[in-house]
Amino acid sequence: MIVADSAIPDVSGLSLGILGGTGDQGKGLARRFALAGHKVLIGSRNAERAQQAAESIGHGVAGGENAAVATESDIVIIAVPWDGHKATLESLREQLAGKIVVDCVNPLGFDKRGSYALPVEEGSAAEQAAAVLTDSRVVAAFHHVSAVILLDPEVPEIDLDVFVLGDDREATDTVQALASRIPGMRGIYGGRLRNAHQIEALTANLISVNRRYKSHAGIRVTDV
Repeated sequence: MIVADSAIPDVSGLSLGILGGTGDQGKGLARRFALAGHKVLIGSRNAERAQQAAESIGHGVAGGENAAVATESDIVIIAVPWDGHKATLESLREQLAGKIVVDCVNPLGFDKRGSYALPVEEGSAAEQAAAVLTDSRVVAAFHHVSAVILLDPEVPEIDLDVFVLGDDREATDTVQALASRIPGMRGIYGGRLRNAHQIEALTANLISVNRRYKSHAGIRVTDV
C-alpha cells in the first residue's frame, strides 16, 4: 500500500544546481530533473566543460563554473568524485550558505575483489558535508540511482525508492518531494544524517548485484 503524504511540499518551481554534473551521475540527474520541468544548472571547476556537458543533455540544461551555479540555484546536489568532495565543499561555503545541499557521494574503493566502503573520519560523506557547510541544510539522497538508467532515453520511468536522510525535517520533506518529481521514483525518509554511512556503503552491495546479474538494480521499500 502506498500512502500519500499531504505534508510533502510543492517543489515544482525550484531551480537545481548539480556540482559534479559533468560525470554520468550528475548528467543523468540533470536530464531527469530537466524533463520534470525544473531549471537545471550543471557546475564544474571548468565552465567550458560544464557548458559542453549541458549541451550534450539538452532540455534547457545550462552549465557554468561551480561558484556561479551554487549561487544561482535554489537547491544544490553534490555529485563530485569522493577524492574531491571536501575540497569542493570548502571552496563553496559562502555560496552554499542557507541552501539545502543534497549529498549523493558514495565513498568507495575498488580492488580485484570488487567495491567496498571507505572509512570517513566524520562518519559519512554527508556528515563530512555537514561539518564543512555549517550554514547549509545538508541532506543525503540519490545514492542508489543508476547513471545508466538515468541517461537512457528508452527508460521513461525510474523504478526505485530514494532514501532521504537529514536532521532538518523541512529540508528532508523538500528533497523527498524533489525525488518524487521523477516518474516512477519515490523519496522515502530514511533517518537522521548520522545514519548516512550505511546508505552510502550499500552502494557497494548494489554494484556487486549489478555485476553478478548484469543489471542496474534499485531498491524498493515495501508497506510504505
